[in-house]
Amino acid sequence: MRHGSDGSAVIIRFRVAGGLLLLAHLLLVGWLTLRPLDVPWITAPNFHPLAGIKADLALGPAEAARRICEGLLLLAPLGVLLPMAGGRLFVSPVASLVRTVAAGTLVSLGIELLQTGVPGQVVDVDSVLLNAAGVALAHLTVVPAGRARLRRRRRQRRGRGRALRGDEVSQGRTPTIPRVGIAP
Repeated sequence: MRHGSDGSAVIIRFRVAGGLLLLAHLLLVGWLTLRPLDVPWITAPNFHPLAGIKADLALGPAEAARRICEGLLLLAPLGVLLPMAGGRLFVSPVASLVRTVAAGTLVSLGIELLQTGVPGQVVDVDSVLLNAAGVALAHLTVVPAGRARLRRRRRQRRGRGRALRGDEVSQGRTPTIPRVGIAP
């Protein structure tokens, strides 16, 4: 399965696994957030940033922690799965973070907009903020270390490949034939 000594097959496997896990996670998130809920009453939508978080904090530390952690964890795997599906090893860490958080924010915004048509689901701008923060935290804790490890493994493989090629016995120069004409 290995196509070259640079480990490109490993990168391809990471990309495929990342894409499949990303699809599975998005399907789970869609099922969790876009299914109709049978509730006797619905709260008003929250369009004021941080107002929902303040209301959660007023419920007490345990309930506030649960609700805030739910918002942070819902899309946090995107912080790892999006770069994994991209499969880039040599990329600016800042550019990767910005791209990943922007994509996670757009996914969160799309979910919130789709919830406007789902019975029992309420739009909350704080969900978008918490989801984006969760994506950023997951990205910062996993992706730079993972890329560094993959780059290190790739360098080690290349070093071993050169060592093996250097041990081969030379059989002399490759013969060349001067002035071989090629017909038009």
